[in-house]
Amino acid sequence: MYDVIIIGSGPAGLTAALYTSRAELKTLILAGPTPGGQLVNTTDVENYPGFPEGIMGPDLMDKMTKQGVRFGAELKHETVTAVDFSKRPFTITTDRAQYSGKTVIIASGADAKWLGLPSEQRLRGRGVSACATCDGFFFKGKDVAVIGGGDSAMEEATFLTKFATKVTIIHRRDEFRASKIMLKRAKENPKIEFVTNAAIEEVLGQDKVEGLRVKDLVSGAERELALQGLFLAIGHKPNTDIYGGQLEIDELGYIKIGEYSKTSVEGVFTSGDVNDHRYRQAVTAAGMGCMAAMDAEKWLSEKE
Repeated sequence: MYDVIIIGSGPAGLTAALYTSRAELKTLILAGPTPGGQLVNTTDVENYPGFPEGIMGPDLMDKMTKQGVRFGAELKHETVTAVDFSKRPFTITTDRAQYSGKTVIIASGADAKWLGLPSEQRLRGRGVSACATCDGFFFKGKDVAVIGGGDSAMEEATFLTKFATKVTIIHRRDEFRASKIMLKRAKENPKIEFVTNAAIEEVLGQDKVEGLRVKDLVSGAERELALQGLFLAIGHKPNTDIYGGQLEIDELGYIKIGEYSKTSVEGVFTSGDVNDHRYRQAVTAAGMGCMAAMDAEKWLSEKE
């Protein structure tokens, strides 16, 4: 029996574990299929406080993991396959075992949607990114492309013009889901160009992005674009499939939160990208992890 079971081992989950274990609550972290979260796939992290020279993503998560378990939290490299929030204590089933917890903090994160090209996956962190806010600074004076047609694509492209020489927005259709004001802002930016009715066939380059092979979906013709960066802005998928029917989930798949970090089930809390589709930063996830831990501790003290 654990006081707190934390699902996920990114910045949110590990910060939550740091706070709950320091409060002398028996804590279990279930690391999931991606221990360390999305940051383990990030090279340079320059916007996390406390590292003036920057830090590699995997190194940051290694430090956070060591700090998270320093005060006694257990970490198991297991993937949660089912949850039962219908009665307390809660039951969490993994691919290896079953655990009981008085409270649960869900910090299972969200994954960026990718095109699924082998070349794209091979060059992730080497010019291919899904976060302009995280990585835009590294593309000063370079030509980049943004894939997508919604508000996030327009926002990412506009942000990237602070650094890049040219930003090309590539979209599969000639109509955009983006709001009129966001689309207008992008179209009026002299650094932004549009390529519509087009699909990425391959990301070019061996050790870094050197260009794209693009197919015209109307004529079928292919051409190559020379550029040094590719940003995906086709959405994120929160890792909430296993909570369906157990918690209130919004239309985008994110966990709905009530007061503070509380979910629709008393005693179950949430933090990080699994309920945050706006900020999606390591530092905000860590802050939310702290909030969820303090909420769980307060809830336990009131119940017991």
